[in-house]
Amino acid sequence: MPERSESKTCIRADLLIPGAGEPVRDGVVFIDDGNIHWAGPADELPDGEVPRDAIKVPCLMPGLWDCHVHMTGLVRTSLDEVMRVPVPVAAARACRDAQAALNAGVTSVREVGGYGIHLAKAIDEGSIPGPHVYAAGDLISPTGGHADLHTYSTGCVADLAARGGWLHTCDGEAECLRAVRLQLRRGARLVKVCASGGVLTTYDDPHHQQFSDRELATIVEEAALSDRIVAAHCHGKAGIMAALRAGVRTIEHGTFLDEECAEAMKAADAILVTTRFVKVRMMEHGRRTGLPDYAWKKLVETADAHRRAVELAVATGVRIASGTDTLTSGPDTALPWGLHGMEPGLLVEAGMTPLQAIRAATADAPATLGPQAPRSGRVETGYDADLVALTASPLDDIGVLADADKVSHVWKSGALVKHP
Repeated sequence: MPERSESKTCIRADLLIPGAGEPVRDGVVFIDDGNIHWAGPADELPDGEVPRDAIKVPCLMPGLWDCHVHMTGLVRTSLDEVMRVPVPVAAARACRDAQAALNAGVTSVREVGGYGIHLAKAIDEGSIPGPHVYAAGDLISPTGGHADLHTYSTGCVADLAARGGWLHTCDGEAECLRAVRLQLRRGARLVKVCASGGVLTTYDDPHHQQFSDRELATIVEEAALSDRIVAAHCHGKAGIMAALRAGVRTIEHGTFLDEECAEAMKAADAILVTTRFVKVRMMEHGRRTGLPDYAWKKLVETADAHRRAVELAVATGVRIASGTDTLTSGPDTALPWGLHGMEPGLLVEAGMTPLQAIRAATADAPATLGPQAPRSGRVETGYDADLVALTASPLDDIGVLADADKVSHVWKSGALVKHP
C-alpha cells in the first residue's frame, strides 16, 4: 500500500504500550512532521479534548524492530545458494520481503549481512516500501570461516565479494582493517563479523573461535573511529568471550552462553540478540527447504543448547534485543519475512513477561546500533513516529505480534503506510 504523508495526526488507543514503562489506558498520541509531538493519557491532554477526527484503535505501541535479518533473496536454506542466485534476482525478491516486514508491523530492521545496504537507499528515497534498514554490508569472517563457501574455490568466493555478493573473507590485521573500511565506504551503519563457526557452512565448528583476539580488536577499533559498533556472530563460548574482550557490543545467537559468559556480558554492558526464531523454524522446516545434511547435524547439536542459553540470559539479567535471523524469501520458505513477531513470543517462552518481550523488540532494540541509534522504539515525545496499531492486546496474547492480519495500522516516520 503506498504511503500517505500526513503532517499532523491524532491517535486514540484503548491501550497504549509505550515500549518502556507501564501501559496507559485510554492513551492519546499526536504525530507532527514525522515525530511524536505528545503522548500520554487522554485525561492529561494539555490542550483539552481529543480531536473528533482522531484515529481510534484498540492497542497502540512502537513499531517492531528486528535486530538480526538478512536481505538475501534466497529461497533455499543453504548458503551455497548465494553463489547461484544472480544479484538482480535476489534484490527483486528482497523488495517483496521488505514490504512483508512493514505489513507485519516491523518499522526498523538491523540487517547483518545481505543486500540491505543497497535496499536501504531505495526505501529511503521512496522507490520501494519497507522498514528503516540499518545495514552492515558484508558478513565478514576469516578464510574457512562462516562467511566462506567451503566447497567453492577461494577465487570464486573472492569474485563473489568483488561483484556485489555479501560474504567477505579476510586474514590478518591489514585485511581486517580493509574489510571494515570497505563496508564504511558503502555506508554501513554497523560492522558484522563471525567470531565463531556457524551452522549453515560446511566445515567450521560452532564451538571454535574465528579471528584471533588481535584481529577482532582491530575490527572493533576501526569501526569505533567512525562511531560504528561491531556485532559478532557467536555460537561457542570461545567466540563469545573473545568478542567481549575485543569490545564487541552485540552478541548474535549466543548458543553456548553459560554463567561466565552472562557475567562477562553484563560487565561489558553488551547486548544479546536472541534469534530463537531461526532454531525453531529450521527444526520445523529446514529439511524440506534445502538444508544440507552437514547443517542439519549442526542444527540438531545446537538447538536445545540455544534454548537453554536464552533462558539463562533472561534469568540472569543480560541485556536482550529481539532478532530473528530471517534469511529466506517467500512465505513457504523456512525463515520468511513477515513472521518477525514470533520472536517476542519465544522470549516469553524463555522466561520474559510479555511487557519485557515487547521492550526487547522496541525500546531496547535501537541500542544495538550504538552511536548510530535513532530515536526510535518508544511512544514518547520527540521520538520517531514509527507506530503500530493492533486489533488485540499483546499483553493478553503475545502471539498477536506474529499475525500480520492483527496489525491494523502502521505508521513509519509519521506516514500511514498500512490501514484497514
